[in-house]
Amino acid sequence: MEIQSNFSLKKHNTFGIEANAKQFVAVHSVVELKTILQENKNEKKFILGGGSNMLLTKDIDALVIHIDLKGKKIIKEDDDFVWVESQAGETWHDFVLYTIDHNFGGLENMSLIPGNVGTTPVQNIGAYGTEIKDTFVSCEAMNIATQEMRTFDNKECNFGYRESIFKHEVKDQYIITSVVFKLTKRDHKINTSYGDILAELAKNNITEPTLKDVSNAVIAIRQSKLPDPKELGNSGSFFKNPIISKTQFEEIHQKFPEMKFYKVSETEVKVPAGWLIEQAGFKGKRFGDAGVHKNQALVLVNYGNATGQEILAVSKEVQKTVFEKFGIQIEAEVNVI
Repeated sequence: MEIQSNFSLKKHNTFGIEANAKQFVAVHSVVELKTILQENKNEKKFILGGGSNMLLTKDIDALVIHIDLKGKKIIKEDDDFVWVESQAGETWHDFVLYTIDHNFGGLENMSLIPGNVGTTPVQNIGAYGTEIKDTFVSCEAMNIATQEMRTFDNKECNFGYRESIFKHEVKDQYIITSVVFKLTKRDHKINTSYGDILAELAKNNITEPTLKDVSNAVIAIRQSKLPDPKELGNSGSFFKNPIISKTQFEEIHQKFPEMKFYKVSETEVKVPAGWLIEQAGFKGKRFGDAGVHKNQALVLVNYGNATGQEILAVSKEVQKTVFEKFGIQIEAEVNVI
C-alpha cells in the first residue's frame, strides 16, 4: 500500500472534476483497511468508493482511502433463494450482470446504475420500482475509530427513499466492506410496472420477459436518456424526486394538470423532479462547461472543464427556479463535497 501525496481525483469521480487529495491510498482487503486506519489514527480521512454519487467542489484536505475490495460468492442457498455476498469495491453494474448470468432475480431493474456495491446501501439506490432494501440482507462494516467489524441487518439500516442509517445516525463512522443480498432462484417477481420498461419490451415483441430481458430494457432506456460518464461527466440523477403532501399536490395539479405523479400513500405523492426541471426551462441548457443534459433534465453534466463550484451553481439555480414556479423544494441526491 503506497500513500501518494497531492493525488489527482479526476479519474476517481464520474463528474470528471479536477480536484486533488492531500493524500491517497487504495485498499484491497479488510486487513489493509484496518492497517491504514490504525497507522493514520490522527489523520483526517475521506472514504471513496466508485466516485459516482459526489460533486467535488474543492480539493480534499485529508487522507483519501479508496475502497477497492473485490470478490463475490454464494454463502447460502435453498431451492427458492440464494444469498450472494459482494465485496464493497465491485462495480455495481458488473455485479448485477453476474446475478443475471446465474439467473438470480431481484436486481435486474437496477442495471447500469453507476458506482460500487459498497455505497448502494448508503443511498438505498433504486430504479424502476425496486430499491436495495427489497433484496438487502446485511452488510459488514468497519468502525473507523476502533476498527471493529459490525453487521448491519436490513431493519437496522433504517432504509427510506434514498436514505439509510449511514446518512444519519452513523454517518462518517463506518466503512462498508461487503454486502449480502437475498435473490430468487425461481418464480422470479418480474417488475415491469414502469411504462418505459413495458414500451421497450413491446418494441422488441417480448411478452414474457426474463430477467435478462428486463435488464436489457433498463439498459436501453438508461442509455437513451443518460450520458455515459466516460464520455460526458455526470453523476446520474442529481436530484431526488420530491415527495409532497396530497393537499399541496392537488393545489399545484390544478394549475398544472399535465404534471406527472406517483401515489406514495393516502397522504403523499411523489413528483418527478425531471419533469419539474424541464418545465422550468432547464433541459439542455448550458452554462459554460456546466449544464443540464438534453435528454434527461435530472442529470447535470460537465462538458469538459467545469469546476464543481460551477456545477453546484447550476444546481442551486435549478432549485430556486423550480421552487419559484411550483412551490416545491427539490433536494440534491448527490453528495456535495
